[in-house]
Amino acid sequence: MPSNTTASSAEKPARRKGRRARLVVLALALALVAGVGCGAYWGVGTVRASFPQTTGSIRLDGLSAPVDVKRDANGIPQLYASTDEDLFRAQGFVHAQDRFWEMDVRRHVTAGRLSEMFGAGQVETDAFLRTLGWHRVAQQEFDEKLSPETKKYLRAYADGVNAYLADRDGADLSLEYAALGLTGDYRPEKWTPVDSVAWLKAMAWDLRGNMQDEIDRSLMTSRLTEQQIKQLYPAYPYDLHQPVVTAGAVDEGSGKWDPEAEPSSDSAGSSDSAGSPGPPDSAGSPDSSGSPGSSDPSGSPGAGSSSQDGGTAVSGAGASESGSESGSAAGQGAQTQLSGLSGLSGLSGLSDVLDGIPALLGPNGSGIGSNSWVVSGSYTTTGKPLLANDPHLAPQLPSLWAQMGLHCRAVSDKCSFDVAGYTFSGMPGVVIGHNQDIAWGFTNLGADVTDLYLEKVSQTGWTSGSRIKPFKVREETIRIAGGGSKKITVRETDHGPLISDRSSELERVGERAPVTTPAPDRGNGFGVALRWTALDPGNSMDAVFKLNRAKDFEGFRAAAKDFEVPSQNLVYADAEGNIGYQAPGRIPVRSEGFDGSMPAPGWNPTSGWKGYIPFDELPYEYNPKRGYIVTANQAVVDAGKYPYLITKDYGYGSRSQRIHDLIELKIKDGGKISTDDMRTMQTDNQSEIAKLLTPHLLKIDVSDPYVREAQKLLEGWDYTQEPDSGAAAYFNAVWRHVLRLAFGNKLPKELRIRGECLNVRPADSTGPVDDLNSLVRECGQRDSDSAQPDGGDRWYEVVRALMDVEDSEWWQAPRTRKDAATTTRDELFARAMQDARWELTAKLGKDVGSWSWGRLHQLTLENQTLGTKGPGILRWMLNRGPWSLGGGEAAVNATGWNAAAGYEVTWVPSMRMVVNVGDWDKSRWINLTGASGHAYGDHYTDQTDKWAKGELLDWAFTGKAVEAATEDTLSLRP
Repeated sequence: MPSNTTASSAEKPARRKGRRARLVVLALALALVAGVGCGAYWGVGTVRASFPQTTGSIRLDGLSAPVDVKRDANGIPQLYASTDEDLFRAQGFVHAQDRFWEMDVRRHVTAGRLSEMFGAGQVETDAFLRTLGWHRVAQQEFDEKLSPETKKYLRAYADGVNAYLADRDGADLSLEYAALGLTGDYRPEKWTPVDSVAWLKAMAWDLRGNMQDEIDRSLMTSRLTEQQIKQLYPAYPYDLHQPVVTAGAVDEGSGKWDPEAEPSSDSAGSSDSAGSPGPPDSAGSPDSSGSPGSSDPSGSPGAGSSSQDGGTAVSGAGASESGSESGSAAGQGAQTQLSGLSGLSGLSGLSDVLDGIPALLGPNGSGIGSNSWVVSGSYTTTGKPLLANDPHLAPQLPSLWAQMGLHCRAVSDKCSFDVAGYTFSGMPGVVIGHNQDIAWGFTNLGADVTDLYLEKVSQTGWTSGSRIKPFKVREETIRIAGGGSKKITVRETDHGPLISDRSSELERVGERAPVTTPAPDRGNGFGVALRWTALDPGNSMDAVFKLNRAKDFEGFRAAAKDFEVPSQNLVYADAEGNIGYQAPGRIPVRSEGFDGSMPAPGWNPTSGWKGYIPFDELPYEYNPKRGYIVTANQAVVDAGKYPYLITKDYGYGSRSQRIHDLIELKIKDGGKISTDDMRTMQTDNQSEIAKLLTPHLLKIDVSDPYVREAQKLLEGWDYTQEPDSGAAAYFNAVWRHVLRLAFGNKLPKELRIRGECLNVRPADSTGPVDDLNSLVRECGQRDSDSAQPDGGDRWYEVVRALMDVEDSEWWQAPRTRKDAATTTRDELFARAMQDARWELTAKLGKDVGSWSWGRLHQLTLENQTLGTKGPGILRWMLNRGPWSLGGGEAAVNATGWNAAAGYEVTWVPSMRMVVNVGDWDKSRWINLTGASGHAYGDHYTDQTDKWAKGELLDWAFTGKAVEAATEDTLSLRP
């Protein structure tokens, strides 16, 4: 246990001076929160009690030799040990020093035990998480799948965490525990290896792919036809935006991916693979319901039929806007003819449940993304590769990432790591970074690894073909802070857990479910089961350690093979000058007729997964002729040239193509790319949609002089979204209102932002289009992070396809008390320009010269628990900001915002790094916040100002460079 302390916390007086006044205010605030009558006054000592010791020495039982923890001016630790187990034991200790509150909350999320910390308000969230069973699957992985070596490292890490906890409690661990102690008797329990493994399940959940799109498409069927839904989900624009891999194919002879092979003429990704899926034991078992021979083979999902006249009339397009007197009949047209596809209250309920799950990485769907690219030494000023990475995740305080170096004093069989980069507190190893030989980066591949199955259920079981199969049943007990508990029963079909049991609305999912006939009698409705690759035990934790020690591309690919979930694009560079890419992951092969875009009929035995794409057939590149590789969530490979369906819901490639263009511009005529050029590319703010729309907006004849003032801001604008740009502020406001008028007001309430109300025709109305008495008041129900239209690059392609269809019914908007109805593109653009002018007048003032994008587009960093749900005084104490930012949705500098909700920053480049391969000490990095999770510690947000400006910190790696950068040294002794 920690003891024999020979020095106190290494807070330096020079650092403390600037915070002294605020600490006094904080102490007074805490006294008010505690309550004068209770006599629970807190002083500055309470606030500082959890600050970590960073100098001197501490005894850490279990070590075989001393471990040095060297911290630089930003508090970033570099660990030096003599054995692997010592290294990971020390990593657990240091992570707990800096971030234990964050670690403790994470493990309660992954185990579905938030109620134990925060009370009865979290019971429903816990019930859903228990139904998914993340922690249960993690336990299976630890017991059955992970290598003995990985288990050894996990146990050593847990021992280090527990050594830190051994003689600490409450405020000694973190300020949040002191606050939590005011309302409960919670005490942290020991860390376990499974707590670390379970974190990968949370990561996989937030990177799960198209589940939200699947729900949204189903919900759209209440008001839109199949054709209209297709217009809102256009095909990937391969003619505009290159995929990651532009050459190569699965070789017909070897059955393996060959970067030099030519695709066969009949290669095409579809739900019915042209290749052969991997064997069941290579990546988990395919669905037992996937065997042929059903007595009821029908029931494949359908998005319904198009309107009778084949047009694109939008149901509800004649709805009046919020506050209007009545709706115009213009544009109402034909109602959807989709049999049984409207009013999907059950899927709405599922969406509500998903909104309630803590988004540990970011808003799923629009927000989850990343940039990573690598440039060969033939195009760099260093003569060696340069590799950049910036994952786009939720803005959190502290940041999701913890920077760290893990070094063996001498690399040998007993101590085999020399690696540095970005870690997850609560998990051993380095997730993204470099070792002495290779560097790597991640972006989300976006593979479709989840399917929703509609299940015909009864008290005794679920229907599969002509049989009733029994549920797999387990009971879970949810303990609640302050006493009491709740029991839940989890039921599973062969497809997965019955998540509809966690929502009363989901119990009615089959009232009008998206299926074609024949299908089982709906009765009281269908249940909804979730099939998800992460619910099968795997080896992803093994992959982390293999990646940390890989020495070449072969070792890198061997590590990637184990990285089954979540599916990530992996980019690579090595000190020998090679660059590469690998698409890994457990990606399902679906049966013919099922593409994962809509819920599948669970009663059809042929609807199950057939297996998984074999790793040897997944695309990769090695030293491609173009000399660089870009991954930014675009399509991995042209779907028409690959025999498997990876997903129908890639990102649409705006960021990736911009990065391609910037690289090509720089290397044109023999130019070379420097480390600083890579950094500059990461902060590129150009807007692709602005480039498309602004010339049209400038042609609009605007008669209102106040609107004309705003329109003039766009003249000569270069489409960059700098924080001080008035043009960017106005354009983005116009874009937001174009989306609202053309699409948002026509979507069902389940997709619109919560609280915004419209007068619309009932979804199931069959009356005449001029029957104004049939209008009903409907208010949006969607959380602000996931409301539609969000304005991402999918919507760029939606609008691009409609630009030349000037009288499309999408351009129709109803009249209001102030505005005439619009019937054409330019009329709607003019109205959006007017609405944007008045919105920004209200927000930023009448003088357009004072407008700036940064005043609208602001980032507030929030503590992810008490900083969002706690009392106002606690939020003030724990949160920081705002910062005024440039960039925007689908820009390379991806400071995302949801156009349906407003302009607030909802996801960010959570870190940025540029690795100077081979000359490692010239690499640069930055974190969103800082190394510390302790509010009022020196390193809580000490990197944020530089991050907001696009600056990077020096990244020392070699022993000599680390020693030169070291300010504090702590010795952990046996």
